[in-house]
Amino acid sequence: MIEFFKDIGGFIMTPLYLVISAVLVGFHNLWGGLFGEATGVAWVLSIICLTLVIRIVLIPLFVKQIKSSRNMQLIQPKVKELQKKYGHDRERLAQETMALYKETGTNPFASCLPIILQMPIFLALFRLIDQAAKNPEDERGLMTETLNNQFGNAIFLGAKISDTFLDTDLTSVRILAAILVAAMTATTFLTQRQLMSKNMPADALTGPYAQQQKLLLYVLPVVFAVGGIAFPVGVLFYWTTSNLWTMGQQFYVIRNNPAPGTPAFKAKQERDEAKALRRGHAPTVSEVEVVDEAPPPPPRQQPKKQTRSQRKKGRPATGGAGESPSAPDAPDAPDA
Repeated sequence: MIEFFKDIGGFIMTPLYLVISAVLVGFHNLWGGLFGEATGVAWVLSIICLTLVIRIVLIPLFVKQIKSSRNMQLIQPKVKELQKKYGHDRERLAQETMALYKETGTNPFASCLPIILQMPIFLALFRLIDQAAKNPEDERGLMTETLNNQFGNAIFLGAKISDTFLDTDLTSVRILAAILVAAMTATTFLTQRQLMSKNMPADALTGPYAQQQKLLLYVLPVVFAVGGIAFPVGVLFYWTTSNLWTMGQQFYVIRNNPAPGTPAFKAKQERDEAKALRRGHAPTVSEVEVVDEAPPPPPRQQPKKQTRSQRKKGRPATGGAGESPSAPDAPDAPDA
């Protein structure tokens, strides 16, 4: 049974060894020609470039993740309605929730997909570095014994990139590894925090989805911090670079295409309004002066004062005392 699982693992990992080693060796040929084939700078830059290539390939998956995450945020009010309606029946609630996910094209686990898909790549790179240091004669992919020796013994800032925080007594290795672990942990936390504080509406900050996001916010950094001390320095460069890419990519998406009803959406509206005002026609100084110098409206004319005799002349003629004024040109009354 153990041999069966080893065969399955070898079937999956062998293509990854080939692809990763091909990209790694290709960039090493470039940087090795500039800094020296056996230098740590050449190998570290090759690992960073490998990371960037992998993240560029994963951009479509990241876009899908962002869309699914946005849908999860927007449908939270509907999810809460289903919970109120079918809270007494968990089976019906699960069916209705899954139907809502299917209708809106939402995958509740999409936020984990980039990490899940990177894990085999991460393990393949880990094995390449580990075997290069321990068994350089074990050639995997395009890594020859010569390249394995160079890779396993390459030194960057006083630390071998194949060393780990736990497996060495050298202060230089532990300092560099600790800095990279701290950077890896901080970038993981800040990326998740950025998503929750900027691109989640108020309705999405409560409920199961919010609990999932909070779990990722605090659990993932701890996992990386604890596991990072056992990673080779070269692998720490890979994961830290990947986290920095994720943080920058997410910042760009949140800034330019935020989810409706979020702080990021409001900030984008304010930026768009300010940009529209700058592009619009602003009043010139001469126009402002013309408006300021426009004559005021003419004052309302008051009736002129009249003397008593003038007022009497202007009155209509009246009859005797107790008689009402006669209507002019009134027709004669018919004879009885």
